[in-house]
Amino acid sequence: MIVGTRGSKLALTQTKTVVKSLEEITGEKIEIKIIKTTGDKIKDSQLYNIDAKGIFTKELDEALKNNEIDFAVHSFKDLPSQLDPELTITATPPREKINEVLISKYSWDNLPENATIGTSSIRRQAFCIYQGKKITAKPIRGNIDTRIQKIKDGLYDGTIMAQAGINRLGLQDNISHIFDDNYLMPPAGQGALAVMTHKDSQYKKDIEQINHIPTQYETICEKTLLEKLGVGCQWPVGIVSKVTNDQIKAHSILLTPNGKLLADKTETGKMKNAKQIGEKLAESLVED
Repeated sequence: MIVGTRGSKLALTQTKTVVKSLEEITGEKIEIKIIKTTGDKIKDSQLYNIDAKGIFTKELDEALKNNEIDFAVHSFKDLPSQLDPELTITATPPREKINEVLISKYSWDNLPENATIGTSSIRRQAFCIYQGKKITAKPIRGNIDTRIQKIKDGLYDGTIMAQAGINRLGLQDNISHIFDDNYLMPPAGQGALAVMTHKDSQYKKDIEQINHIPTQYETICEKTLLEKLGVGCQWPVGIVSKVTNDQIKAHSILLTPNGKLLADKTETGKMKNAKQIGEKLAESLVED
């Protein structure tokens, strides 16, 4: 088997975790093939200023369709809301933490007024404003190590990142604050991985063995919400869905880019109805 991945340290770390699990199951050696995506080539543009649909996945999708690779490992939140019809998410391994974290020499409570926060995410900016925090957002690019170094060099007062990536790279010592997931609400799929294959892949049965059922249904719910809203990463929308036993609870907040509340809704139901719950949640958000 050959797996395709982006070349960043985080992408490789995530892919190697999946590869290790699959090699233990199959007893086969899996080759890692690095594929550069459009998103990797953009150095100075904010993501919402460009066509962001599939920006980190398109080249990997093409490699899958051309049989250059047998599967691809993505951060779930990088997936476009509409998947290529020839491809499928064959497994979602156990999810990491979904929270957002502050990287700064300051704690969140002691952050100076109008502190410069490195972020290119309109969702993060909007949620900070919504929570009454006065910040000055300044675009930041680069991998996790680069961003952390920029904070240490004093180029920004802080930056906000996903805890999952920090944890996976063992960089937890840089965290000054972990946000409650209902305070600074994460995007759909945060902390989850998606293992993509061709729909008729001969390896589907092997790959399905690393699937984690609660993560699968949480991500189905969250991805459905985005599909139904049709906003991709262009609107500040956060969602937290959690499976407990056979139940799923999904909470979503939709904001304007300047942090005004448009809707705050919660839906609950059977885990197996995750898709319908995501649809219902999206409908209730836009009703307001």
